[in-house]
Amino acid sequence: MAITDDIRKAATDPTPLYFLAGTADLAVQQAKKVPGLVEQIRTEAPARIETVKNIDPNAVQEKATIRAKEAQETIQTKVTEFISILDTDLKKLGESAQDLALRGVGVAAEYAVKAKETYEKVAEHGEQTVKTWRGEAAEEIEELAIAVEPKAEPVEVRSEEKPAAAAAESASAKKPVAKKAPARKVTAKKATPPAK
Repeated sequence: MAITDDIRKAATDPTPLYFLAGTADLAVQQAKKVPGLVEQIRTEAPARIETVKNIDPNAVQEKATIRAKEAQETIQTKVTEFISILDTDLKKLGESAQDLALRGVGVAAEYAVKAKETYEKVAEHGEQTVKTWRGEAAEEIEELAIAVEPKAEPVEVRSEEKPAAAAAESASAKKPVAKKAPARKVTAKKATPPAK
C-alpha cells in the first residue's frame, strides 16, 4: 500500500498550492514595477534613437571586421592548443573527462539543492500570503499570545479548625461539591523552519 500512501500524501500536501500562491504574489509585486520602467524607457528612448542615427556605418563595419579577425585568430589558437592536448596523452584525457563528469554531477546536485531551497522559500511566502488573504495571521498571533501567557497557579484555602462536635455536624450538612472541568490546554501551531 506504499503507492496508495504516496498518492494520498501527494494529494494532501499543500506545498505546491502555496508555491503557486507565492509565485502569483511575487508576479503581482513585479508587475507593479512595470509602469516605472515604461516611463524610464519613454524618457531615454529619444536620446538612444538619436545616437543610433548618428553612427557612421563605415565605422561599424571596420570594428566588425577587426573583431572578426581577432575572433578567427583566437579560435585558431584554441583549436591548435586542443589538438596538441589530444596528442599528448590519452590517459590524462580520460582522467580529465572523468574529473569533468564528477564536477558536473556536483554542480547539478548543488543546483538541485538551490532549486529546492528556492521552491521552499516561495512556498513559505505563498503560505504567508494565503494566511494573509484568509486573515489567519491575526489568529495565529492570538493563539501564540495565549500559549505564552503564564498560567494561574491554584491557591489553597485553609479554614480555621472547629471543635469535633461542630465538625461532625458540618460534615453531615455538607452537600457534594460539583467538580470543575479541567483547564483546556492551548497549543500553538508549529511552523516548519525554513531550509538552510
